[in-house]
Amino acid sequence: MYTRHTTISTEQIADVTLVAEDDALVGIYFPGHWTKPDWGTFGPLVEEADDAVLAGAARQLRQYLAGERTAFDLPIRLHGSPFQQQVWALLQQVPFGETTTYGELAEKLGDKNLARIVGQAVGHNPLSIVVGCHRVVGKDGKLTGYAGGLERKEYLLTLESPAKVPVRLF
Repeated sequence: MYTRHTTISTEQIADVTLVAEDDALVGIYFPGHWTKPDWGTFGPLVEEADDAVLAGAARQLRQYLAGERTAFDLPIRLHGSPFQQQVWALLQQVPFGETTTYGELAEKLGDKNLARIVGQAVGHNPLSIVVGCHRVVGKDGKLTGYAGGLERKEYLLTLESPAKVPVRLF
């Protein structure tokens, strides 16, 4: 297994560390990320341009942040418990520009009482942005927990806001 990482700068959300394992992206982390694994697990630092997986992820992330992309087409691999995998699969079904709640995700898993543990799984999503955990809000619509910080969550939701979609006149 060949794990490596690179750090890219973005105007919109500061530095982002991308982690790849073999032929797939496995992590996206921000400075101060709550649930970031030990740096030692990220493998060596490589130049973005020298790694096809990391270069592709960086390009698509920059396109997304510039408002030029609404979906990601990247090879990804998610490492987590079976329950986390279920939650992360549901996150991948939440469309660009839409939100869901922890309770709604819990109901889709068959038990609305799982909302708290769903929140923990969402918070441990290793592929922030690409697997849209920023699209999960509290039951009252309030912004709650985001491992990358609420300012970033607010920015990402604003970026995806329907108000950003240009009006087309016939």
